[in-house]
Amino acid sequence: MAHENFKHDPAIDRFNAHRESVYLKFRWTRTTVTTAVLGFIVVPGLLYYTAAKTNQRWNFNGKLKNESLSA
Repeated sequence: MAHENFKHDPAIDRFNAHRESVYLKFRWTRTTVTTAVLGFIVVPGLLYYTAAKTNQRWNFNGKLKNESLSA
């Protein structure tokens, strides 16, 4: 038995069809290359650089309010 208050939205079906077949129509364009480079190279590189530079810089073990956190 269907819900009486449910309204079917065809836009959801179009979105799902597009999402499921996007790999068939994918092309490498300037936008997709930029997104891939930023997402897979630049952002992880910045995170690694930040983590490497701040490693062992702070020490939270047993510190009181008035004590410095820098190691």
